[in-house]
Amino acid sequence: MDECIAYALEHNLQLKDFNYTSDAGREDYRQSVRNLLPEVNANTSYTINFGRSTDPFTNNIITTEFFSNPYSLQGSVDLFQGLQKINAIKASKFLYKAAKEESLHQKYLLAFRVMQAFNNIRFFKGLVAIANEQLDVSKTNFQLVEKQIELGLMAGADLYEAKSSLLGDELNLTQSENQLAAAKLVLIQEMNLENTADIEIRLDITQLVETNETNETMKMESDSVYLKAREFVPLIKAQELRTQAATKQVGVARGRLYPALSLFGGVGTGYFETTRDTLGNTLPFRNQFRDNTSQFIGVSLNVPISNRWSARSRIKQAKIEKLRQENNLEVQQQVLFQTIQQLVQDHNSLIVELEQSAQNMEAQRLAFTIAQKRYEKGIINGIELYTAKNFYARAQNENLQVRLRSEVNKSTLSFYRGIPVFGIDQYDN
Repeated sequence: MDECIAYALEHNLQLKDFNYTSDAGREDYRQSVRNLLPEVNANTSYTINFGRSTDPFTNNIITTEFFSNPYSLQGSVDLFQGLQKINAIKASKFLYKAAKEESLHQKYLLAFRVMQAFNNIRFFKGLVAIANEQLDVSKTNFQLVEKQIELGLMAGADLYEAKSSLLGDELNLTQSENQLAAAKLVLIQEMNLENTADIEIRLDITQLVETNETNETMKMESDSVYLKAREFVPLIKAQELRTQAATKQVGVARGRLYPALSLFGGVGTGYFETTRDTLGNTLPFRNQFRDNTSQFIGVSLNVPISNRWSARSRIKQAKIEKLRQENNLEVQQQVLFQTIQQLVQDHNSLIVELEQSAQNMEAQRLAFTIAQKRYEKGIINGIELYTAKNFYARAQNENLQVRLRSEVNKSTLSFYRGIPVFGIDQYDN
Protein backbone atom coordinates (compact mmCIF):
# COMPACT_ATOMS: atom_id res chain seq x y z
CA MET A 1 0.00 0.00 0.00
CA ASP A 2 2.86 2.40 0.78
CA GLU A 3 4.25 1.84 -2.72
CA CYS A 4 0.84 2.54 -4.27
CA ILE A 5 0.50 5.76 -2.25
CA ALA A 6 4.00 6.92 -3.16
CA TYR A 7 3.33 6.32 -6.86
CA ALA A 8 -0.02 8.12 -6.70
CA LEU A 9 1.51 11.14 -4.95
CA GLU A 10 4.07 11.43 -7.74
CA HIS A 11 1.77 10.96 -10.72
CA ASN A 12 -1.67 12.27 -9.72
CA LEU A 13 -2.56 15.18 -12.03
CA GLN A 14 -5.00 16.92 -9.67
CA LEU A 15 -2.31 17.00 -6.99
CA LYS A 16 0.05 18.66 -9.44
CA ASP A 17 -2.52 21.42 -9.97
CA PHE A 18 -2.57 22.15 -6.23
CA ASN A 19 1.24 22.22 -6.26
CA TYR A 20 1.11 24.81 -9.04
CA THR A 21 -1.27 26.90 -6.92
CA SER A 22 1.21 26.70 -4.05
CA ASP A 23 4.05 27.78 -6.37
CA ALA A 24 1.97 30.74 -7.54
CA GLY A 25 1.36 31.74 -3.92
CA ARG A 26 5.09 31.61 -3.23
CA GLU A 27 5.77 33.93 -6.17
CA ASP A 28 3.05 36.35 -4.96
CA TYR A 29 4.73 36.46 -1.56
CA ARG A 30 8.16 37.10 -3.06
CA GLN A 31 6.79 39.86 -5.24
CA SER A 32 5.13 41.54 -2.26
CA VAL A 33 8.58 41.70 -0.63
CA ARG A 34 10.15 43.06 -3.83
CA ASN A 35 7.53 45.81 -3.87
CA LEU A 36 9.56 47.50 -1.09
CA LEU A 37 12.40 48.13 -3.54
CA PRO A 38 12.70 51.45 -5.43
CA GLU A 39 11.05 51.67 -8.83
CA VAL A 40 13.43 52.73 -11.62
CA ASN A 41 12.47 53.43 -15.24
CA ALA A 42 14.44 54.57 -18.30
CA ASN A 43 12.82 56.39 -21.19
CA THR A 44 13.85 57.56 -24.62
CA SER A 45 12.10 58.73 -27.78
CA TYR A 46 12.77 59.94 -31.29
CA THR A 47 10.44 62.71 -32.41
CA ILE A 48 10.14 64.68 -35.66
CA ASN A 49 8.34 68.00 -35.35
CA PHE A 50 6.44 69.68 -38.21
CA GLY A 51 4.89 73.14 -38.40
CA ARG A 52 4.62 75.46 -35.44
CA SER A 53 6.52 74.14 -32.41
CA THR A 54 8.87 75.18 -29.60
CA ASP A 55 12.64 74.94 -30.04
CA PRO A 56 13.78 72.67 -27.14
CA PHE A 57 17.15 74.49 -27.06
CA THR A 58 16.08 78.16 -27.14
CA ASN A 59 12.35 77.80 -26.26
CA ASN A 60 11.57 80.06 -29.24
CA ILE A 61 8.56 79.48 -31.50
CA ILE A 62 9.73 78.04 -34.84
CA THR A 63 8.04 76.60 -37.93
CA THR A 64 10.91 74.58 -39.34
CA GLU A 65 11.08 70.80 -39.29
CA PHE A 66 13.51 69.24 -36.74
CA PHE A 67 13.96 66.08 -34.74
CA SER A 68 14.78 65.44 -31.06
CA ASN A 69 16.05 62.41 -29.17
CA PRO A 70 15.69 62.83 -25.36
CA TYR A 71 16.79 60.34 -22.68
CA SER A 72 15.76 60.11 -19.03
CA LEU A 73 16.27 57.87 -16.01
CA GLN A 74 13.80 58.22 -13.13
CA GLY A 75 13.40 56.48 -9.81
CA SER A 76 11.10 56.61 -6.81
CA VAL A 77 10.73 54.88 -3.48
CA ASP A 78 7.77 54.89 -1.12
CA LEU A 79 8.67 56.15 2.34
CA PHE A 80 5.28 55.71 3.97
CA GLN A 81 1.95 54.33 2.75
CA GLY A 82 0.10 53.60 5.96
CA LEU A 83 1.95 50.27 6.32
CA GLN A 84 0.08 48.95 3.30
CA LYS A 85 3.07 47.13 1.84
CA ILE A 86 4.11 45.63 5.17
CA ASN A 87 0.61 44.29 5.76
CA ALA A 88 0.44 43.07 2.16
CA ILE A 89 3.68 41.11 2.69
CA LYS A 90 2.29 39.47 5.81
CA ALA A 91 -1.03 38.70 4.12
CA SER A 92 0.62 37.13 1.06
CA LYS A 93 2.91 35.09 3.32
CA PHE A 94 -0.09 33.71 5.21
CA LEU A 95 -1.85 32.92 1.91
CA TYR A 96 1.26 31.16 0.60
CA LYS A 97 1.49 29.03 3.73
CA ALA A 98 -2.24 28.29 3.46
CA ALA A 99 -1.76 27.12 -0.13
CA LYS A 100 1.04 24.81 1.05
CA GLU A 101 -1.21 23.37 3.74
CA GLU A 102 -4.03 22.85 1.23
CA SER A 103 -1.61 21.07 -1.09
CA LEU A 104 -0.55 18.85 1.82
CA HIS A 105 -4.23 18.25 2.62
CA GLN A 106 -4.80 17.03 -0.94
CA LYS A 107 -1.89 14.62 -0.51
CA TYR A 108 -3.55 13.14 2.55
CA LEU A 109 -6.92 12.93 0.77
CA LEU A 110 -5.27 11.10 -2.11
CA ALA A 111 -3.49 8.77 0.31
CA PHE A 112 -6.80 7.98 2.03
CA ARG A 113 -8.45 7.26 -1.33
CA VAL A 114 -5.62 4.94 -2.31
CA MET A 115 -5.83 3.23 1.08
CA GLN A 116 -9.58 2.74 0.64
CA ALA A 117 -9.13 1.39 -2.90
CA PHE A 118 -6.33 -0.89 -1.71
CA ASN A 119 -8.45 -2.30 1.11
CA ASN A 120 -11.37 -2.77 -1.26
CA ILE A 121 -9.10 -5.00 -3.32
CA ARG A 122 -8.18 -6.88 -0.17
CA PHE A 123 -11.86 -7.31 0.67
CA PHE A 124 -12.85 -8.60 -2.74
CA LYS A 125 -9.79 -10.85 -2.88
CA GLY A 126 -11.03 -12.28 0.38
CA LEU A 127 -14.49 -12.74 -1.12
CA VAL A 128 -12.95 -14.53 -4.11
CA ALA A 129 -11.04 -16.84 -1.75
CA ILE A 130 -14.22 -17.56 0.24
CA ALA A 131 -16.18 -18.13 -2.98
CA ASN A 132 -13.52 -20.57 -4.20
CA GLU A 133 -13.68 -22.38 -0.88
CA GLN A 134 -17.46 -22.65 -1.12
CA LEU A 135 -17.22 -23.78 -4.73
CA ASP A 136 -14.78 -26.53 -3.80
CA VAL A 137 -17.23 -27.77 -1.18
CA SER A 138 -20.08 -27.75 -3.71
CA LYS A 139 -17.97 -29.67 -6.24
CA THR A 140 -17.10 -32.27 -3.63
CA ASN A 141 -20.72 -32.61 -2.59
CA PHE A 142 -21.85 -32.86 -6.22
CA GLN A 143 -19.39 -35.69 -6.82
CA LEU A 144 -20.55 -37.37 -3.60
CA VAL A 145 -24.20 -37.20 -4.69
CA GLU A 146 -23.33 -38.69 -8.07
CA LYS A 147 -21.68 -41.66 -6.36
CA GLN A 148 -24.55 -42.04 -3.89
CA ILE A 149 -27.05 -42.10 -6.78
CA GLU A 150 -24.99 -44.74 -8.56
CA LEU A 151 -25.14 -46.83 -5.39
CA GLY A 152 -28.86 -46.19 -5.06
CA LEU A 153 -28.50 -44.39 -1.75
CA MET A 154 -29.88 -41.06 -3.02
CA ALA A 155 -32.63 -40.00 -5.37
CA GLY A 156 -32.21 -38.03 -8.58
CA ALA A 157 -33.71 -34.95 -6.95
CA ASP A 158 -30.67 -34.74 -4.69
CA LEU A 159 -28.48 -34.36 -7.78
CA TYR A 160 -30.52 -31.36 -8.93
CA GLU A 161 -30.09 -29.74 -5.52
CA ALA A 162 -26.35 -30.33 -5.60
CA LYS A 163 -26.15 -29.04 -9.17
CA SER A 164 -28.13 -25.91 -8.23
CA SER A 165 -25.77 -25.21 -5.34
CA LEU A 166 -22.74 -25.73 -7.59
CA LEU A 167 -24.04 -23.33 -10.23
CA GLY A 168 -24.94 -20.77 -7.56
CA ASP A 169 -21.40 -20.90 -6.15
CA GLU A 170 -19.92 -20.54 -9.65
CA LEU A 171 -22.06 -17.44 -10.20
CA ASN A 172 -21.02 -16.07 -6.81
CA LEU A 173 -17.35 -16.58 -7.73
CA THR A 174 -17.84 -14.80 -11.06
CA GLN A 175 -19.54 -11.84 -9.34
CA SER A 176 -16.77 -11.63 -6.74
CA GLU A 177 -14.13 -11.67 -9.48
CA ASN A 178 -15.96 -8.89 -11.33
CA GLN A 179 -16.12 -6.81 -8.14
CA LEU A 180 -12.40 -7.40 -7.64
CA ALA A 181 -11.69 -6.20 -11.19
CA ALA A 182 -13.75 -3.05 -10.56
CA ALA A 183 -11.85 -2.39 -7.31
CA LYS A 184 -8.55 -2.78 -9.15
CA LEU A 185 -9.68 -0.26 -11.75
CA VAL A 186 -10.39 2.30 -9.02
CA LEU A 187 -6.86 1.87 -7.64
CA ILE A 188 -5.35 2.11 -11.13
CA GLN A 189 -7.19 5.38 -11.74
CA GLU A 190 -6.22 6.87 -8.37
CA MET A 191 -2.57 6.02 -9.05
CA ASN A 192 -2.85 7.35 -12.63
CA LEU A 193 -1.30 4.18 -14.04
CA GLU A 194 -1.15 4.50 -17.81
CA ASN A 195 -1.55 1.64 -20.30
CA THR A 196 -2.48 -0.71 -17.46
CA ALA A 197 -5.62 -2.83 -17.25
CA ASP A 198 -4.72 -4.95 -14.22
CA ILE A 199 -2.70 -4.65 -11.04
CA GLU A 200 -1.57 -7.25 -8.55
CA ILE A 201 -0.99 -6.44 -4.90
CA ARG A 202 0.93 -8.65 -2.50
CA LEU A 203 -1.43 -10.24 0.02
CA ASP A 204 -1.53 -13.35 2.16
CA ILE A 205 -5.08 -14.45 1.37
CA THR A 206 -5.01 -17.29 3.90
CA GLN A 207 -4.10 -14.91 6.70
CA LEU A 208 -6.63 -12.37 5.40
CA VAL A 209 -9.50 -14.87 5.54
CA GLU A 210 -8.56 -16.73 8.70
CA THR A 211 -7.10 -14.09 11.03
CA ASN A 212 -9.61 -13.00 13.68
CA GLU A 213 -7.45 -10.79 15.88
CA THR A 214 -7.22 -7.04 16.18
CA ASN A 215 -4.36 -5.00 17.59
CA GLU A 216 -6.53 -2.16 18.88
CA THR A 217 -8.93 -3.01 21.69
CA MET A 218 -8.69 0.17 23.77
CA LYS A 219 -11.59 2.60 23.64
CA MET A 220 -10.94 6.24 22.75
CA GLU A 221 -12.38 9.64 23.60
CA SER A 222 -13.30 12.17 20.91
CA ASP A 223 -12.04 15.23 22.80
CA SER A 224 -8.48 14.00 23.25
CA VAL A 225 -8.17 12.99 19.58
CA TYR A 226 -9.67 16.31 18.43
CA LEU A 227 -7.31 18.43 20.53
CA LYS A 228 -4.36 16.65 18.96
CA ALA A 229 -5.75 16.79 15.41
CA ARG A 230 -6.55 20.51 15.60
CA GLU A 231 -2.85 21.25 16.02
CA PHE A 232 -1.66 19.77 12.72
CA VAL A 233 -4.52 18.86 10.35
CA PRO A 234 -3.59 20.79 7.17
CA LEU A 235 -7.12 21.96 6.38
CA ILE A 236 -7.48 23.59 9.81
CA LYS A 237 -4.03 25.17 9.61
CA ALA A 238 -4.81 26.48 6.11
CA GLN A 239 -8.02 28.11 7.32
CA GLU A 240 -6.25 29.63 10.33
CA LEU A 241 -3.68 31.13 7.98
CA ARG A 242 -6.38 32.50 5.70
CA THR A 243 -8.03 34.10 8.73
CA GLN A 244 -4.74 35.75 9.65
CA ALA A 245 -4.31 36.92 6.05
CA ALA A 246 -7.78 38.47 6.12
CA THR A 247 -6.80 40.38 9.27
CA LYS A 248 -3.78 41.83 7.48
CA GLN A 249 -5.94 42.71 4.48
CA VAL A 250 -7.99 44.90 6.81
CA GLY A 251 -4.73 46.69 7.64
CA VAL A 252 -3.99 47.13 3.93
CA ALA A 253 -7.42 48.67 3.35
CA ARG A 254 -7.11 50.93 6.39
CA GLY A 255 -3.70 52.17 5.18
CA ARG A 256 -5.39 53.89 2.23
CA LEU A 257 -6.79 56.46 4.65
CA TYR A 258 -3.29 57.70 5.58
CA PRO A 259 -1.09 60.14 3.63
CA ALA A 260 1.48 58.61 1.27
CA LEU A 261 5.03 59.97 1.23
CA SER A 262 7.53 59.09 -1.50
CA LEU A 263 11.00 60.20 -2.61
CA PHE A 264 11.74 60.57 -6.31
CA GLY A 265 14.60 61.72 -8.50
CA GLY A 266 16.00 61.43 -11.96
CA VAL A 267 18.47 62.51 -14.61
CA GLY A 268 17.81 63.50 -18.22
CA THR A 269 19.61 64.56 -21.37
CA GLY A 270 19.01 64.53 -25.11
CA TYR A 271 20.09 65.19 -28.62
CA PHE A 272 18.27 67.98 -30.52
CA GLU A 273 18.70 68.97 -34.14
CA THR A 274 18.13 72.65 -33.24
CA THR A 275 21.11 72.79 -30.85
CA ARG A 276 23.71 74.53 -32.98
CA ASP A 277 27.01 76.33 -32.62
CA THR A 278 27.71 79.92 -33.63
CA LEU A 279 28.24 78.83 -37.22
CA GLY A 280 24.81 77.18 -37.38
CA ASN A 281 26.07 73.60 -37.29
CA THR A 282 24.22 71.04 -35.15
CA LEU A 283 26.41 70.04 -32.22
CA PRO A 284 27.62 66.39 -32.18
CA PHE A 285 25.66 63.79 -30.22
CA ARG A 286 28.46 63.27 -27.71
CA ASN A 287 28.67 66.94 -26.83
CA GLN A 288 24.91 67.35 -26.51
CA PHE A 289 24.55 64.20 -24.39
CA ARG A 290 27.08 65.70 -21.95
CA ASP A 291 26.01 69.33 -22.01
CA ASN A 292 22.22 68.81 -21.96
CA THR A 293 22.29 66.72 -18.76
CA SER A 294 19.92 67.76 -15.96
CA GLN A 295 19.03 66.24 -12.59
CA PHE A 296 16.10 66.53 -10.25
CA ILE A 297 15.11 65.22 -6.83
CA GLY A 298 12.00 65.74 -4.76
CA VAL A 299 9.51 64.49 -2.21
CA SER A 300 5.85 63.78 -2.96
CA LEU A 301 3.09 63.84 -0.37
CA ASN A 302 -0.37 62.58 -1.29
CA VAL A 303 -3.09 63.29 1.28
CA PRO A 304 -6.42 61.52 0.63
CA ILE A 305 -9.28 63.96 1.24
CA SER A 306 -12.24 62.56 -0.65
CA ASN A 307 -12.35 59.38 -2.69
CA ARG A 308 -16.11 58.96 -2.85
CA TRP A 309 -15.96 56.85 0.34
CA SER A 310 -14.25 54.04 -1.61
CA ALA A 311 -11.43 53.60 0.94
CA ARG A 312 -13.84 53.15 3.85
CA SER A 313 -15.96 50.84 1.72
CA ARG A 314 -12.86 48.68 1.11
CA ILE A 315 -12.26 48.58 4.87
CA LYS A 316 -15.80 47.37 5.49
CA GLN A 317 -15.47 44.74 2.77
CA ALA A 318 -12.16 43.59 4.25
CA LYS A 319 -13.74 43.32 7.71
CA ILE A 320 -16.62 41.28 6.28
CA GLU A 321 -14.11 38.97 4.58
CA LYS A 322 -12.29 38.59 7.90
CA LEU A 323 -15.54 37.60 9.62
CA ARG A 324 -16.26 35.16 6.79
CA GLN A 325 -12.87 33.50 7.18
CA GLU A 326 -13.30 33.28 10.96
CA ASN A 327 -16.68 31.64 10.43
CA ASN A 328 -15.15 29.22 7.90
CA LEU A 329 -12.55 28.30 10.51
CA GLU A 330 -15.25 27.49 13.03
CA VAL A 331 -17.07 25.44 10.40
CA GLN A 332 -13.91 23.48 9.59
CA GLN A 333 -13.25 22.86 13.28
CA GLN A 334 -16.82 21.69 13.74
CA VAL A 335 -16.58 19.33 10.75
CA LEU A 336 -13.27 17.98 12.07
CA PHE A 337 -14.75 17.32 15.50
CA GLN A 338 -17.81 15.61 14.03
CA THR A 339 -15.62 13.47 11.78
CA ILE A 340 -13.45 12.41 14.71
CA GLN A 341 -16.53 11.87 16.85
CA GLN A 342 -17.94 9.49 14.24
CA LEU A 343 -14.61 7.70 13.84
CA VAL A 344 -14.25 7.22 17.60
CA GLN A 345 -17.79 5.92 17.86
CA ASP A 346 -17.15 3.49 14.99
CA HIS A 347 -13.88 2.44 16.64
CA ASN A 348 -15.54 1.66 19.95
CA SER A 349 -18.36 -0.18 18.18
CA LEU A 350 -15.99 -2.18 15.98
CA ILE A 351 -14.18 -3.52 19.04
CA VAL A 352 -17.38 -5.31 20.03
CA GLU A 353 -18.31 -6.22 16.45
CA LEU A 354 -14.90 -7.81 15.84
CA GLU A 355 -15.24 -10.14 18.80
CA GLN A 356 -18.84 -11.03 18.02
CA SER A 357 -18.22 -11.60 14.30
CA ALA A 358 -15.25 -13.83 15.09
CA GLN A 359 -17.35 -15.88 17.51
CA ASN A 360 -20.20 -16.07 14.99
CA MET A 361 -17.86 -17.20 12.20
CA GLU A 362 -16.39 -19.93 14.40
CA ALA A 363 -19.86 -21.08 15.45
CA GLN A 364 -21.05 -21.20 11.84
CA ARG A 365 -17.90 -23.08 10.83
CA LEU A 366 -18.58 -25.75 13.46
CA ALA A 367 -22.25 -25.89 12.42
CA PHE A 368 -21.30 -26.33 8.78
CA THR A 369 -18.71 -29.02 9.62
CA ILE A 370 -21.32 -30.96 11.56
CA ALA A 371 -23.90 -30.49 8.78
CA GLN A 372 -21.38 -31.73 6.21
CA LYS A 373 -20.78 -34.93 8.17
CA ARG A 374 -24.52 -35.45 8.67
CA TYR A 375 -25.12 -34.92 4.97
CA GLU A 376 -22.48 -37.48 4.06
CA LYS A 377 -24.24 -39.96 6.34
CA GLY A 378 -27.64 -39.12 4.86
CA ILE A 379 -29.06 -37.72 8.09
CA ILE A 380 -29.96 -34.33 6.57
CA ASN A 381 -30.93 -33.31 3.05
CA GLY A 382 -29.12 -30.97 0.66
CA ILE A 383 -31.21 -27.94 1.51
CA GLU A 384 -30.20 -28.10 5.17
CA LEU A 385 -26.55 -28.51 4.15
CA TYR A 386 -26.65 -25.58 1.73
CA THR A 387 -28.33 -23.43 4.37
CA ALA A 388 -25.52 -24.19 6.83
CA LYS A 389 -22.92 -23.52 4.10
CA ASN A 390 -24.47 -20.19 3.19
CA PHE A 391 -24.62 -19.12 6.84
CA TYR A 392 -20.92 -19.95 7.19
CA ALA A 393 -20.02 -18.02 4.00
CA ARG A 394 -22.06 -15.04 5.17
CA ALA A 395 -20.30 -15.10 8.55
CA GLN A 396 -16.91 -15.19 6.79
CA ASN A 397 -17.88 -12.21 4.61
CA GLU A 398 -19.12 -10.21 7.59
CA ASN A 399 -16.01 -10.96 9.62
CA LEU A 400 -13.76 -9.97 6.70
CA GLN A 401 -15.67 -6.73 6.21
CA VAL A 402 -15.59 -5.84 9.91
CA ARG A 403 -11.84 -6.49 10.16
CA LEU A 404 -11.01 -4.37 7.11
CA ARG A 405 -13.31 -1.58 8.36
CA SER A 406 -11.47 -1.77 11.64
CA GLU A 407 -8.09 -1.47 9.91
CA VAL A 408 -9.20 1.59 7.92
CA ASN A 409 -10.72 3.11 11.05
CA LYS A 410 -7.54 2.48 13.01
CA SER A 411 -5.32 4.04 10.32
CA THR A 412 -7.60 7.07 10.05
CA LEU A 413 -7.63 7.62 13.81
CA SER A 414 -3.86 7.16 13.92
CA PHE A 415 -3.57 9.99 11.40
CA TYR A 416 -5.75 12.29 13.52
CA ARG A 417 -3.72 11.34 16.60
CA GLY A 418 -0.56 12.56 14.87
CA ILE A 419 0.92 9.13 14.20
CA PRO A 420 2.69 8.84 10.80
CA VAL A 421 0.53 6.65 8.59
CA PHE A 422 1.37 7.31 4.94
CA GLY A 423 5.00 8.40 5.12
CA ILE A 424 4.13 11.93 3.95
CA ASP A 425 6.49 14.55 5.33
CA GLN A 426 4.39 17.49 6.56
CA TYR A 427 7.30 19.87 5.96
CA ASP A 428 8.24 18.58 2.55
CA ASN A 429 5.60 20.66 0.79
